[in-house]
Amino acid sequence: MNIWIAIGATAVGCYVVKLIGLLIPAGVLERPLVQRLAALLPVALLASLTAQQTFADGHALVVDAKAAGLAAAAVALILRAPFLLVVAAAVVVTAGVRAMTG
Repeated sequence: MNIWIAIGATAVGCYVVKLIGLLIPAGVLERPLVQRLAALLPVALLASLTAQQTFADGHALVVDAKAAGLAAAAVALILRAPFLLVVAAAVVVTAGVRAMTG
């Protein structure tokens, strides 16, 4: 039964967030600060999610094959590689490190 309460609360929360977004006046959304925040917020959220998924294992900090794959992706991005090549580099390095370390 608790799962249905969580699902219902999530649905109501999503609806409320959407409603608040529709009720904000257009003038507020056209401010330069709001536009900068709207542009940078998804990048910050994605970076934090990537870091959490890469380096966290419960309550411990872990540096393993995922960190090597992330480093390979970062190098590929610095070298301005296409997105598919960035993903492929991360996958290959992660798989290689896992194969070597067991």
